[in-house]
Amino acid sequence: MIGLSGAIAGCGGAAAPKGSESSGAEVEHSEEVAQHKEEAAETTEDQELLQRIEAKKREEAAEENAQRTEALAAARAKKREQVAAKQAKHKEQVAEANVKKREEALKAAEKKQAAAKKVKEEEQKLSDEQVKHSGAQAKPSATSGSPPDVATPERQTSSTGRIPE
Repeated sequence: MIGLSGAIAGCGGAAAPKGSESSGAEVEHSEEVAQHKEEAAETTEDQELLQRIEAKKREEAAEENAQRTEALAAARAKKREQVAAKQAKHKEQVAEANVKKREEALKAAEKKQAAAKKVKEEEQKLSDEQVKHSGAQAKPSATSGSPPDVATPERQTSSTGRIPE
């Protein structure tokens, strides 16, 4: 069986010295290390690229959120302005209505006052006329001693004013 092991060992071709076997393993090992380093570098590059992509996505998302927040704030501000304008318009309408009511009340009061003054003046005229009539009637009755309705001995007719006796 000894011959077989020599034949199996030499199966790969010419027999290599022991030093070259170790150097072949070292070369293979160094190639593996180099390949491993290359793979590690590629992995690092890929990770950095992925981190940059993720950072870019976060930045874009933050910008979108900021724009959305800004749009919402603008919409709220616009709505507040509309509500404030509506309230101001309502207050103005209420104030105008109050002014109109006060003007109408003032006109009504002035009319009422004018009517009362007119009535008072008419009452004063009537009172003055009654005083004149009662004063004229009072003078003859005071001098004659008889009431003014009492008939005098002279009779009057419609045409002459006197009735012959």
